[in-house]
Amino acid sequence: MANSKRKCKNCGKSVREYIVINNVAYCSFESALQYANNNKPKGAEIKRKSADKVHRDKKRALKDNDRKIRLPAAQKAFNAFIRVRDIDLPCISCGVFVTADMPYGQYDCGHFKTVGGFPELRFEELNAHKQCKKCNGGSGRFSKKDTTVSKEYRLNLIDKIGLDKVNWIEGPHEPKKYTCAELKEIELLYKRKLKELTT
Repeated sequence: MANSKRKCKNCGKSVREYIVINNVAYCSFESALQYANNNKPKGAEIKRKSADKVHRDKKRALKDNDRKIRLPAAQKAFNAFIRVRDIDLPCISCGVFVTADMPYGQYDCGHFKTVGGFPELRFEELNAHKQCKKCNGGSGRFSKKDTTVSKEYRLNLIDKIGLDKVNWIEGPHEPKKYTCAELKEIELLYKRKLKELTT
């Protein structure tokens, strides 16, 4: 109890006679009890949100250290950038501008040297160009048109970037195994580069 007035945390009234619990003033014990009961859910909500945040942080940490998640995410960001970078260009292989009404009316990010065969070139911009789904799907290892698609890709690539750079792509390269941290960095880099192209 005290002579100077203090505001009750529960009812908001300024009173001369009050009790103090945890440095907070209440006009009565009943008022303090009422405040505690009314704010239980709030405390539980704070605890739940805190637990959710811990869970999210753990999940994010696991994701950041999981190559099976990081590699596709980085590849998706890189491929999206290549498609937008080449938006005004035709398919690198067949030279056709694909329209929406065509059965294969979309573009892929087509790698000159395949991701499976040359993983060290999967994020090399000189090795990746906009390619229609028909050509990209038809350039598989066992496809009859593999030679035609690859040949046209190479010829058009020489026109686009020059023979020296094509020879460099075709030359030997050091094997590359990306870490999760590197893949995260690549993902963020190409998301940023894509944003720069579209803003």
